[in-house]
Amino acid sequence: MAFKPAKWPRKLRSTEWFGGTSRDHIYHRSWMKNQGLPDDLFDGRPVIGICNTWSQLTPCNAHLRDLAERVKHGIYEAGGFPVEFPVFSTGESTLRPTAMMFRNLASMDVEEAIRGTPLDGVVLLVGCDKTTPSLLMGAASVDIPSIVVTGGPMLNGWFQGERVGSGTHLWKFSEAVKAGEMTQEEFLEAEAAMSRSPGSCNTMGTASTMASMAEALGMALSGNAAIPAVDSRRRVIAHLSGRRIVQMVKDDLKPSDILTREAFENAIRTNGAIGGSTNAVIHLLAIAGRVGIDLSLDDWDKAGRDIPTIVNLMPSGKYLMEEFFYAGGLPVVIKRLGEAGMLNKDVITVSGETMWDQVKDVKNWNEDVILPAEKALTSQGGIAVLKGNLAPNGAVLKPSAASPHLMQHKGRAVVFEDIDDYKAKINDDALDIDETCVMVLKNCGPKGYPGMSEVGNMGLPPKVLKKGITDMVRISDARMSGTAYGTVVLHTSPEAAAGGPLAVVKNGDMIELDVPNRKIHLDISEEELSARLADWKPSHHVPDSGYARLFHDHVQGADTGADFDFLKGCRGSAVPKDSH
Repeated sequence: MAFKPAKWPRKLRSTEWFGGTSRDHIYHRSWMKNQGLPDDLFDGRPVIGICNTWSQLTPCNAHLRDLAERVKHGIYEAGGFPVEFPVFSTGESTLRPTAMMFRNLASMDVEEAIRGTPLDGVVLLVGCDKTTPSLLMGAASVDIPSIVVTGGPMLNGWFQGERVGSGTHLWKFSEAVKAGEMTQEEFLEAEAAMSRSPGSCNTMGTASTMASMAEALGMALSGNAAIPAVDSRRRVIAHLSGRRIVQMVKDDLKPSDILTREAFENAIRTNGAIGGSTNAVIHLLAIAGRVGIDLSLDDWDKAGRDIPTIVNLMPSGKYLMEEFFYAGGLPVVIKRLGEAGMLNKDVITVSGETMWDQVKDVKNWNEDVILPAEKALTSQGGIAVLKGNLAPNGAVLKPSAASPHLMQHKGRAVVFEDIDDYKAKINDDALDIDETCVMVLKNCGPKGYPGMSEVGNMGLPPKVLKKGITDMVRISDARMSGTAYGTVVLHTSPEAAAGGPLAVVKNGDMIELDVPNRKIHLDISEEELSARLADWKPSHHVPDSGYARLFHDHVQGADTGADFDFLKGCRGSAVPKDSH
């Protein structure tokens, strides 16, 4: 159904605070005026919140203060009243135990900050991995007009004449040091080449993936995802987004109008085409839950299974986000999907146009970066959803980052009870392991870590690396960085800490991985598995108090998005009662 704009002018949400002569209205206006604001800003024009995740502790977002000023210019030009406010910023590179533990907390912060303040629309300024989904989740729960502006990726890294992808080369260089192929001094020298400008990961990591997901969902202006952070056009799109949100308020174009099932299907297919992060699975499931869309792992497999990966970027390919932007960026990819009959063309976007109208005339300027389908990195990209007695509720694997020779593999389990057990054993040459084995990591899921850290791409043992082996099958209930690569089975659900079958895998068990047939199987009898599960007792630490305890007690499984059980599909009033 086509979107029908609301009538304008009309009474806006902010007039509940500012639009009258009562004591309460005067109270709200008078305090705002201590900032030097003139009377006519309270005349009923749209009040636009700039929801800013700027933080020097979130390096990807440390330049967002400048973008906020650009957004303000656009809001003022369009006749709106901009107000900037901070929200909890979840920085993956610095926040312990993991930023994922605080995604839900940040979404609650955003939701209540929007609900409790006189805003008619919001601009969501995001960058680092979890800031994008958390702000989308919070805004979706309140459901007032919202638009995403991402901070953009860093410029390419370069070291010894080689492109250096953020994250991807960190793993590569670390393994090279352990294999004796790179000195520690060279590793330290490479550090300076990894992050040489403001912005988020320059690979198709989770930050770039989620920027692409926001655009593919229709929640950001077309072309937003790939513009480098330091390119002047990043400031331009922030400016234009400021203009656009004012009109969205006048039209009453809300997240619930945009975030339809068809929009999520577009995002899933786009993720396959770009070789996007496995983290997109858990985040899109959570966002869908906030708007009441019944999205599941099965939808990921059905919608994304036969999508060729055509974006030649690390970790799946060889280029970085800078080249992706110069080639035409995400609009070219979305156009390709439309031409192949793999796009819901008529979904509405924040621009007010349909998705297809936005992209139908774009051009691909580099077919070595955005490949023809016949030259795809893999003909079946997307996310492989695996099921079996080891993962009854599902597990995921990224085919474009995996080794073809390991996609069907059977091997002996080498088990690590948690990440500390892994760290204690992995460098020991006495560890009974070779390249045919399957590495199994437990107790790193939502409850187990807690927070489900990005440790699933376990580094290989040095004695295997020294043989020239660069990949092995790895299975866990953890996540991995979107910058990582390898034949890595993730998000195994139910997780070990919740008593899932992963919890009872033993050293020496045979495990079969069959990606083409979407199977993950522990080769023991049903009777043996039932007996082990009956004898199982949890071994993970349960937090005593605070947010960590709330998280542990209420987080759902990775297969449903790891949101809190009391937040999914729950939307409260957008206008709370005045307390004065």
